[in-house]
Amino acid sequence: MKEHILVVFPHPDDESFGAAGTIMLATQKGVPVTYACATLGEMGRNMGKGLLANRETIPALRKKELEDACNVLGIEDLRLLGFRDKTLEFEDTEFVADKIEEVIQDTNPTSIITFYPGEAVHPDHDACGEAVIAAVSRMPKEERPTVYCIAITRNKYDVLGKPDVVHDVTEVVEQKIKALQAHASQTGGLLKDIEASLEKESGNLMKWLSNESFYIYKWND
Repeated sequence: MKEHILVVFPHPDDESFGAAGTIMLATQKGVPVTYACATLGEMGRNMGKGLLANRETIPALRKKELEDACNVLGIEDLRLLGFRDKTLEFEDTEFVADKIEEVIQDTNPTSIITFYPGEAVHPDHDACGEAVIAAVSRMPKEERPTVYCIAITRNKYDVLGKPDVVHDVTEVVEQKIKALQAHASQTGGLLKDIEASLEKESGNLMKWLSNESFYIYKWND
């Protein structure tokens, strides 16, 4: 089966923070990547450094930023699922799964990248991961794509153990930064804040950006 990656996240910029390097390493090899983004992040608190938008204009701006980031990452197939930011957790999981299942059936992915349900901090992150798992669980076990999950809770190692896969994306980290910068309304000052925080913890921004960790979802059935 020809390799095809489906990325499913709730917000524009989730893909750039969590999996940009992995996505780029794939697209550079000619592997097609489809990105199903559940919302436009229209309720995000950040409006850009110097106020690039207001509450009414932020959806259009974030859509454009997402398209620009996809261009950097080599994603040619962007699907917008049309849910509203900060309400995904209140949607019926099976309904969200229906929308994701439609994309799965259309693209026939060999692997899916999403958030690990319950270990992704933001309610929309968890809801998105839950819906992906619900959608994939409907498939015969032998036909299911491998689901790579991102966990970002502080105690993830205690709960899940060590990641199953760690990708060293050093060779594309500069492009990853460009993808993050494409989301200017959200990352204008954020990268500097992250770097300052990492320095306090004896960390390094480039090292942090150069490693992407995933847990392979284990099915119980």
